[in-house]
Amino acid sequence: HFQILRAIGKGSFGKVCIVQKRDTEKMYAMKYMNKQQCIERDEVRNVFRELEILQEIEHVFLVNLWYSFQDEEDMFMVVDLLLGGDLRYHLQQNVHFSEDAVKLYLCEMTLALDYLQSQHIIHRDVKPDNILLDEQGHAHLTDFNIATIIKDGERATALAGTKPYMAPEIFQSFVSGGTGYAFEVDWWSLGVTAFEVLRGWRPYDIHASNSVESLIQLFSTVSVQYCPAWPKDLVALLRKLLTVNPEHRFSSLSDMQTSPYLAEVNWDAVYEKKMEPGFVPNKGRLHCDPTFELEEMILESRPLHKKKKRLAKNRSRDNSKDSQSNDYLQECLEVVQQEFMIFNRER
Repeated sequence: HFQILRAIGKGSFGKVCIVQKRDTEKMYAMKYMNKQQCIERDEVRNVFRELEILQEIEHVFLVNLWYSFQDEEDMFMVVDLLLGGDLRYHLQQNVHFSEDAVKLYLCEMTLALDYLQSQHIIHRDVKPDNILLDEQGHAHLTDFNIATIIKDGERATALAGTKPYMAPEIFQSFVSGGTGYAFEVDWWSLGVTAFEVLRGWRPYDIHASNSVESLIQLFSTVSVQYCPAWPKDLVALLRKLLTVNPEHRFSSLSDMQTSPYLAEVNWDAVYEKKMEPGFVPNKGRLHCDPTFELEEMILESRPLHKKKKRLAKNRSRDNSKDSQSNDYLQECLEVVQQEFMIFNRER
């Protein structure tokens, strides 16, 4: 159904390429994950949960799922194609984001998070790497790999996320087995992200190697230094997002609407993408690392474009010998095969 055009990325989960659907000629991004690797790394549950979540949601500022399917080797997810690159890529390219540009990202992500909250979803990994721009420069949240669903006043307790963007209560609940946490954690991450995109560095100097205990200490002792050139209303809003106590933190669309900094915003126009983005990615070029395509062509031992032949070969080989070599892996693969959820948003 799809023609593969080129590789554009890879993550811990698998790879991403651009595809075109043959019948409609529409372009999408296709993420594919090797089943055996997912089993070995114990990531099958995450993939299934991500699929389960993505099949139930659709929003203008999310990267939406269109199709999911599988073959013997891989699980595939076909999602919106956003050619403007992610905010991390642009930060690494030393793009200087204007305050207006970041204000619109704040509004667009506010609508995305407010929608997720209405669907009982905590994203848990809001950061520049997971905010993708379309060609006009509008922001879309992606990667629901560690998202979780909490219903009816439940709380999440797992230590999940990317340390520099994780809210204090996540560490707190991990150490003291406190009351857990809820949707407020995503709004903290949004505050860290907005600060970083504006300033070029993060409000707290946190790294993956920091211990959880040292971070709890840090939040209670270090105060954030805001840029003196920023408007007072902007600083006030960032303070409300970076409030250590989740009960006092801004964590909804209605909270954000009370902020003087966003008082003049026409939220319907934001939703309809009628607001002019302050940064428009350079058209006519791919905003990703070109080495992905080279690797796929040169280094990849099992490239996607040669899959058909390879699978045919494997099938004839499997039929010819009854392999006892790895029964456990085989069993796992069969379970994945049976439980995988096939999806087509057009149906």
